[in-house]
Amino acid sequence: MAPNVRRTGFWYIAEDEPDRPALILPDGKRWSYGDLHARANQLAHGLRSLGLVSGDGVVVAVQNGETYFSLQLAAMQLGLYFTAANHHLTATELAYILTDSEASVLVCSAVHAETCAEAAGEAKLAPERCFVEGSEAVGGVLPLTRLFEGEPATPPSDRVPGKLMSYTSGTTGRPKGIRRAIRPGDPSEIAARSTGYASGFGLIPFAGVNLVEGPLYHAGPYGLAWGSLHLGHAQVVTTRFDAEELLALVEKYHVTSTSLVTTMFHRLLRLPEEVRNRHDLSSLQMVMHSASPCPVETKQKIMDWWGPVLWEMYGGTEGTATRVGPKEWLERPGTVGRPVDDKTEILILDEADVECAPGETGRVFIRKAHPFEYWKDEEKTKAAHQGGAFHLGDLGRLDEDGYLFLTGRASEVIISGGVNIYPAEIESRLLAHPEVVDVAVIGAPDEEWGERVVAFVQSGSQRAHDDAFREELIAFCRDGLAKFKCPREVELRERLPRDDNGKLYRKQLRDSRWEGQGRWI
Repeated sequence: MAPNVRRTGFWYIAEDEPDRPALILPDGKRWSYGDLHARANQLAHGLRSLGLVSGDGVVVAVQNGETYFSLQLAAMQLGLYFTAANHHLTATELAYILTDSEASVLVCSAVHAETCAEAAGEAKLAPERCFVEGSEAVGGVLPLTRLFEGEPATPPSDRVPGKLMSYTSGTTGRPKGIRRAIRPGDPSEIAARSTGYASGFGLIPFAGVNLVEGPLYHAGPYGLAWGSLHLGHAQVVTTRFDAEELLALVEKYHVTSTSLVTTMFHRLLRLPEEVRNRHDLSSLQMVMHSASPCPVETKQKIMDWWGPVLWEMYGGTEGTATRVGPKEWLERPGTVGRPVDDKTEILILDEADVECAPGETGRVFIRKAHPFEYWKDEEKTKAAHQGGAFHLGDLGRLDEDGYLFLTGRASEVIISGGVNIYPAEIESRLLAHPEVVDVAVIGAPDEEWGERVVAFVQSGSQRAHDDAFREELIAFCRDGLAKFKCPREVELRERLPRDDNGKLYRKQLRDSRWEGQGRWI
């Protein structure tokens, strides 16, 4: 290494500066790069002792914390596929991901041990390959300490770079895995080159502190945390969002970056003026947001308060498409930016697959240098692509300078608090109720969450206007679906609008809630 040149990438930083702060946890406990390096190595040896080899998978359903980081770092030097699952999923939902990903190991939080044990049973995952955080068994699940205690803290031999295996969903509601090939290489060198995402936001190596506000199973918080960790930035970790606490943490730790969603902006703006002015936020240099559209007025208010620090990303698990910084956005309010790099192209196609002229609205397609495939689903892979480009179900337009503006959604996906919710999955659950004849689920406008789930239900009984029946249906959903997917409102109707062939006029239902609202900026 040349004199006075500091190496980026987690493994090199842990070697060169082991005492450098890496994590600051909610309880105040701190982990250095050296501490995290040692634990990741112990876990790597423990996973190998279970017989895991390159190409095997690990599913992690934990809250934000040290376990998430150390397990991913272990996977990334063993050639494993690492899948972060939403820890709020039901046992059946989690079992699907375990089975589909062909996972060899599951690690979960103590508070979700029973759900994870049930999921492991459904997925036929051996009990000795299911672990719970901590040093005590919970609900019959082995403690994670069993996996790493007594293992060496030195790196494993024959290190192989691992890969994320992420899940997205389509209008069918079934999660779709994206799994890219594992290729030979040096994990340390690959980590050192994994700083481009964070650097694209202007983050400077060894000169920042990142606040992890959102769950790490979401791409936004994860991408920024992972990228900035490789830049030598400490991670201030939270397990829940609290608007006033966010301000306090920024001041206390001189936070320079974080990733938020629109719902968080709304809650922050609702704080009393005296609370908003109580904290010094001058350290903030970059706040990234994505996952759901942000009203122009909301974004402008945040920048009036925090200064020109907001950056926006557009894309999906399939690939990042565009990025826009505060200066460009202020010049073109509402844009989600231009392609993230010179290997990404944005196309707007009409219904005949002809490219639209600037200013014309059509379907948004993204062309990347490395196309993706949905795991074990060639049909859905083909359906998402057109001429080497893929689409995420959005409508939009490009201006004369190539800046993208989203104008609508071609799909039926509901985005609530930055989380994608898929109507077909909820409809399937409601149709399992013995008194439901027909159902349609839409997203309705919600000031706080952006959209809320509303179910239109046709009953086969005399309970068409029964308030108790509405509550019963919501409770029925909660027994089979994660809470965030369940309807917040049920509207009972004598019949739903369908044509003679049975096609649902979903637009009529959406229009009844969205008329005059403007679903997109």
